[in-house]
Amino acid sequence: MKHLYSFYADAASIALQSIFAHKLRTFLTLIGIIIGVASVVIVGASISGFNSYVLTAVSKMLGVNHFMIARFAHQGRRTQEQWERAQRRNKRLYIEDYEWLRDRCKSCAEVGAQANNSLNLKRNGHETFFTRIQGVTANMAIIEDKNIAEGRFIAPHEVEHAAMVCVIGAEVKEKLFEGRDPIGQTLKIRDAPMTVIGVEEKRGTFMGQSMDNHLYIPLLTFGHLFGRRQSLELHGKAGAIETLPATIEEARVVMRNRHKLVGEEEDTFGLVNTGDLTGEINQFTGTIALVVTPITLLSLLVGGIVVMNIMLVSVTERTFEIGLRKAVGARSKQILVQFLIESSLLAAVGGALGLLLASGLSWIVRVATPIPMTITIGYVLLSLAVSGGIGLIAGIYPAFKASRLDPIVALNKS
Repeated sequence: MKHLYSFYADAASIALQSIFAHKLRTFLTLIGIIIGVASVVIVGASISGFNSYVLTAVSKMLGVNHFMIARFAHQGRRTQEQWERAQRRNKRLYIEDYEWLRDRCKSCAEVGAQANNSLNLKRNGHETFFTRIQGVTANMAIIEDKNIAEGRFIAPHEVEHAAMVCVIGAEVKEKLFEGRDPIGQTLKIRDAPMTVIGVEEKRGTFMGQSMDNHLYIPLLTFGHLFGRRQSLELHGKAGAIETLPATIEEARVVMRNRHKLVGEEEDTFGLVNTGDLTGEINQFTGTIALVVTPITLLSLLVGGIVVMNIMLVSVTERTFEIGLRKAVGARSKQILVQFLIESSLLAAVGGALGLLLASGLSWIVRVATPIPMTITIGYVLLSLAVSGGIGLIAGIYPAFKASRLDPIVALNKS
């Protein structure tokens, strides 16, 4: 055992001496491995961070245990023919549909409704563009887990009496009120004066689009301003994540009864399950990983080729040394192990430096953008395993070539 340890220690010592004797060449060799490992880790961090970013944004917009029924909803990819059929088949949803679902969905913890429009808003010489005007029931704050930073949300009696009140997003506050307290101030929507009663907590941006350029008004007030026959979105919330599928199915059956659908007839409405959205997002980022990760691993393969090339050069340069060592008793196995250790060390050091580079670049992206770059242990292990494996494989042929040198021929070549 002691002899074996001494054997590997001597081989490692000679390998290190060779590496440090050619510092510039070693550095140039490492660049390929460094870039390869950094690429794999950064791509993994980007995919993981993007996934977290999207899921967080969806959670901020939709809340949890939440589903939505609308005239149209995302249900996977549709052909043009399917889309046209849905336009002919699906019906608009009105206040009567909301009341029907509210009164009959027993497992729904909450049922709300929302109508949407957009306007440019002006106040004291300042303007917002394409601000989303959302007419809502009072419980939409509960359904979508909205956080109110200032004031309060719309109350049930304000919906019932079509009160002229509104809750604004953070961007509307910043642009129209210039940082001043907007609570109690007046904001005109289609020349109708609305009293600001609350400000929603800032939600940031999603894919470059602001999630704070909006305001909420009571649903019946929205009807007075934009017309009572606007198609609604119906929103429901389950009591717990475990009961969400059953709640969605009950709501679907209730709406099918409302539309007098029987047997195999297709739904005449669309249904969005936020849980399905999460699954689709995970599937999407997983597909990206499957496509992109093998491409980035190619850069590690290139780094391995560079290592092999340098090791072949090293064998050629050190022919006399190899011949001398074999002449004084070194066995082929010792020469083989020495060169394998040298190539593996190059790859390992390159892998470690690549991780440091990836960490630095991830930190810069995390500071400069809203995407939370997340370096996952899986990609770290993958990049190190591949870089180490490539270093070992890349060193096999040069090491085998060195171990097979005839000592007499090697000494004569010098």
